[in-house]
Amino acid sequence: VQLQASGGGSVQAGGSLRLSCVASLQTFSRWTFGWFRQSVGKEREFVAAYRGNGGTTYYADSVKGRFTISRDNNKNTVYLQISNLRPGDTAVYYCAAGSRIIVTSVRSAASYDYWGQGTQVTVSS
Repeated sequence: VQLQASGGGSVQAGGSLRLSCVASLQTFSRWTFGWFRQSVGKEREFVAAYRGNGGTTYYADSVKGRFTISRDNNKNTVYLQISNLRPGDTAVYYCAAGSRIIVTSVRSAASYDYWGQGTQVTVSS
């Protein structure tokens, strides 16, 4: 299983990026996908998740209204549209996939089975 994240870069505050995560998973639509981020000296934190089988989306409070997670089951791809970026959003962003994640566990990194390599997002003021 491979998760390949891409789309990161360096932008100025207020800018936007779209991150992508391509997953080599069978029955892609059944999987729950999450985006997490980790900045220097901090623990990995939850950003957004999209449950499988037509499930709903979840967001960290710090990104609600600015970030949007979506998925294209035909392309085995999950996206994270990040807008109105702030310097505090600077981090390595990781995508992750989990097969049996209950609603109360979507924000926990330990719930996910597979992880991508991460893509760097740097926001300058």
